[in-house]
Amino acid sequence: MRKRFHYSLFDTNDRLVESLGYAVGEHIFVAYSPEREDPGNARYSTRSIPKVVGGHTPACLEAGETLYGAVIDRIVPVSSTRAAEMTKLLENIHRAVNIGLVNEMKIVADRMGIDVFEVIDAAATKPFGFTPYYPGPGLGGHCIPIDPFYLTWKAREYGLHTRFIELSGEINRAMPEYVFSKLVKALNDRGQPVKGSRILVLGVAYKKNVDDMRESPSVEIMELIRAAGADLAYSDPHVPVFPAMREHAFDLSSVELTEESVAEYDAVVLSTDHAKFDYDMIRAHARLIIDSRGVFRDAADNIVKA
Repeated sequence: MRKRFHYSLFDTNDRLVESLGYAVGEHIFVAYSPEREDPGNARYSTRSIPKVVGGHTPACLEAGETLYGAVIDRIVPVSSTRAAEMTKLLENIHRAVNIGLVNEMKIVADRMGIDVFEVIDAAATKPFGFTPYYPGPGLGGHCIPIDPFYLTWKAREYGLHTRFIELSGEINRAMPEYVFSKLVKALNDRGQPVKGSRILVLGVAYKKNVDDMRESPSVEIMELIRAAGADLAYSDPHVPVFPAMREHAFDLSSVELTEESVAEYDAVVLSTDHAKFDYDMIRAHARLIIDSRGVFRDAADNIVKA
């Protein structure tokens, strides 16, 4: 009976390798190391981020450690390629679930008239047992909105239902609609419908200080605004022209932010909090700001927290 190999969470076998006269761990060495990076974070480099490595056999692990050890300061060996892949999934699921939790807390706190950012900052002073996560308009990027559901799919083969993962995904996917609803209500409170209004979205990348737009919740917000009949524009110093995307198409270029241009719009939706934005200028000249990132902490007549 042929021995089966597990190169990742998905089963595969060695018949092709054996048919070529090779043995894994003797002639061919199979190791796996999941990607770890934080775009826009200058604190860590590829060399300084610990590297998780799993091998199919002890010899494969040794080969993987030797390879990565030449360029990475710290190698973290695990027992198999499957354990290495599960490590990556746990890291991303941890973030997705906690962001889903804090996004739900934002909605509850807002309904109660409490500033959730103030609460998080206060809780973060506890020196143990608490890690601060901050709410936003949803999840983006190529990992956190997607990777957890690989495990959800695989768990079903084992008769398991990953309730935390699926619930957090449901909450996070609903956040663009929540931000849009705050925009609608804020305009209505001023006697103005969304249709025909001039709306400027600040930031279309999925996170601050990068140009990566994959799965960006900002784009979902833009779709909702456009569908409601508004005159839509965006400003993002990292995305000068809206690129071709698989599911979204906007014939738009980034608007230069000046006192005059900001004042022209009926509402500004802060979706991605890039460091290059002049927030003092925006606050001073925007008629209405829908803040989904907690940038504007002090209350003001033209600021609505979302």
